[in-house]
Amino acid sequence: MPLGKWTQDYCCGNLETWSEGLNRRGFIKVSLSSLVGMLFADWLMQQPLQSQTSKSTNRAKSVILLWMNGGPSQIDTFDPKPNSPNGGIFKPTRTRVPELQFTELLPQLAEQADKLAVIRSVVSKETNHQRAQYLLHTGYLPQGTVEHPSFGAIVAKEIGDENFDLPNFVSIRGPSFGAGFLGSTYNPFVVTNLSQPLENLTPPYNITADRLERRLFLLRYLEGKFSDFTKAENQKKHLVAYDKALRLMRSPLTKAFDINEEPESIKQAYGDNDFGRGCLMARRLVEAGVRFVEVYLDGWDTHQDNFTRTQKLCSVLDPAFATLIKDLQERDLLDSTLVVWMGEFGRTPRINSNEGRDHWARGFTVVLAGGGIKGGQVIGATNEDGTDVVYRPVTVPDLFATFCHILGIDPNKRYYTPQRRPVTVVDKGQVISELLR
Repeated sequence: MPLGKWTQDYCCGNLETWSEGLNRRGFIKVSLSSLVGMLFADWLMQQPLQSQTSKSTNRAKSVILLWMNGGPSQIDTFDPKPNSPNGGIFKPTRTRVPELQFTELLPQLAEQADKLAVIRSVVSKETNHQRAQYLLHTGYLPQGTVEHPSFGAIVAKEIGDENFDLPNFVSIRGPSFGAGFLGSTYNPFVVTNLSQPLENLTPPYNITADRLERRLFLLRYLEGKFSDFTKAENQKKHLVAYDKALRLMRSPLTKAFDINEEPESIKQAYGDNDFGRGCLMARRLVEAGVRFVEVYLDGWDTHQDNFTRTQKLCSVLDPAFATLIKDLQERDLLDSTLVVWMGEFGRTPRINSNEGRDHWARGFTVVLAGGGIKGGQVIGATNEDGTDVVYRPVTVPDLFATFCHILGIDPNKRYYTPQRRPVTVVDKGQVISELLR
């Protein structure tokens, strides 16, 4: 029987339009096009994750990165300078840790301070947004010949489970940085619409389960034959990507993306805004087994009207961050989940003529919680006017080396780029020993 006639009889239905003269390549193209339109396209190019490659005696299994896009002011949040002209208008407030003060904008986080490690002495030389964002996501300075993987991709590769139904790297409300030379297998699954984070989980109304199975049978048959003919490794990965997509469609774990299952009181505690909902979704995802979740809060590039804008941002940040820590602890997830708060750099201590603060990388703040770290402490210090680090400078590679230690990832492990250039997971950083219990 001619191929076109057989396909028309087998698939049935008016959506399939074939011709008797359709060649093999054209047939594959048409088949794939209809399936891509039917199955959720955003996920189809994701490929299965490798199984765990490093065993750890540490308890951390997941990471939640709260990314403050634009660069938050350290002085107006976690490193107040009340006795300096640079201190601004916000008063310091006491926390549960006697020697630790935040600004008055963070009252709920002040009540969780015993679980926080505040690193006030992070230093970098990058004050350009794009370069600094790259550095704080990958641990490396941008290089024209190498696209480094983000830490989310490294976590997905090193401790992800290839048999897990959900993606091991999820980015909420932001594109994040991808897997670089590690390949698309470890790219983030991006959620932009929190009211409907997963679309196309079910086929169109006119595609019955039986019809779907026939299409999938045909796809596997044709791609299998094509793979046997070409011996191309990418062809096999393509089929695996389809299988991964189908497992996600059929998995009960997809309910982790649905925050509507949560009590109204919990949703209100996180905050009635996208960042609060994103933090709640992040908790649900790590509870389901996702390894790395990044949640974006944009708007911190406060060159003008810094105080009004920072106050508004902190009113969103404070309840969401504090409730996330409390929620993780109540569910016995805090020790197994490393929570990281940071942006690409800080803001200038000096207040400019537009009541704003500009880019500053000579001493800014990163906050950690969970993951088995020692909370209730300050690491490093800046001077009274915030212009210089005077104690315990911490580099970005130091941060990444510490993250790896907490997760049981070998920071000295070598990857190889497509050009066979060796690149270690971390660029010569040292573990911050004060964080370890």
